[in-house]
Amino acid sequence: MSLPLSDFDYEYPESQIASSAAEPRDSARLMVLDRAADRIEHAIFRDLPRFLRPGDCLVVNRTKVMPCRLYGKKSTGGKADLLLVRELAPDTWAALASGFKAGQTLAFPGGMTATVEGLTEEGEYRLKFATADLRPYLAEHGLPPLPPYIAKKRVPSRADAARYQTVYARDDGSIAAPTAGMHFTPELMDKLRSSGVNFAFITLHVGRGTFRPITSEDASAHVMLAERYELEPGEARIIAEARAKGGRVVSVGTTTTRTLETLAGRPEGFGPGSGESVLYITPGFRFRGIDALITNFHLPRSTPLLLASAFAGRERLLAAYREAVALGYRLYSFGDATIVI
Repeated sequence: MSLPLSDFDYEYPESQIASSAAEPRDSARLMVLDRAADRIEHAIFRDLPRFLRPGDCLVVNRTKVMPCRLYGKKSTGGKADLLLVRELAPDTWAALASGFKAGQTLAFPGGMTATVEGLTEEGEYRLKFATADLRPYLAEHGLPPLPPYIAKKRVPSRADAARYQTVYARDDGSIAAPTAGMHFTPELMDKLRSSGVNFAFITLHVGRGTFRPITSEDASAHVMLAERYELEPGEARIIAEARAKGGRVVSVGTTTTRTLETLAGRPEGFGPGSGESVLYITPGFRFRGIDALITNFHLPRSTPLLLASAFAGRERLLAAYREAVALGYRLYSFGDATIVI
């Protein structure tokens, strides 16, 4: 079935794109979209306990963002600005950049160098670094991979690293943050637990697949790139027990949603597991793994927007987006949140 990409567009002023995060984290605004009542309510993220019930289970993605943006110089003297997106070997990475040529040498702070070996099968640059293991260098010199619409306004700094990360991040491996989870604070999580709401943790390492643009006007032709996931047995039990007792599975973010729906869609049904997800969720998708969704406001014509439209209903979601824009909500990675119940 054809899916016109133009059906997933909306207008907004550039001034509403958030270039920095709300402080404190849980002071972001929260739009509550109640599907059954067809009603919108406006709140603050710290009000989240009002909209959840004892026995509900919040499922969050504990992937950790790598400091994988590097700024350096080419051997020709030009800028060498790049985003590392995949580790091909301990000393070799695939990177997104422009204007590189095979054989070029790149120089980075701290004396690190790399050689451009050519292109990968997916069109990224293949870079071989002068070290047996790049990760210690990235930990010391790498910068957080802020989204392009922020990075074009200001150069990311190491001070951004803590804020472009969830408070429960554990498993190193993402090139972008699971941003819906960035609104949680330890205090809010404690408050939710004390009210009878459980937490379960999954890992999906955010790669190019999450934010790669849809290039076909028929959005159904888009193909997701694989991203690694894992759900440990103990965490799977928490989710299954919550549902068995009548609690709702509340997915925090589109990455969590794709992981849960990948697992729920297996022939053997929902349970623990690990692998690579290429699940592309669009309107018409039958949700088996989640009952409610917390997410941010997404870019027009993007795969996360199509996923949120599939869960909330396209017309209902875009009407909510228009209301959010009219009321001055802050958009995208550092912006405000919605909960669809």
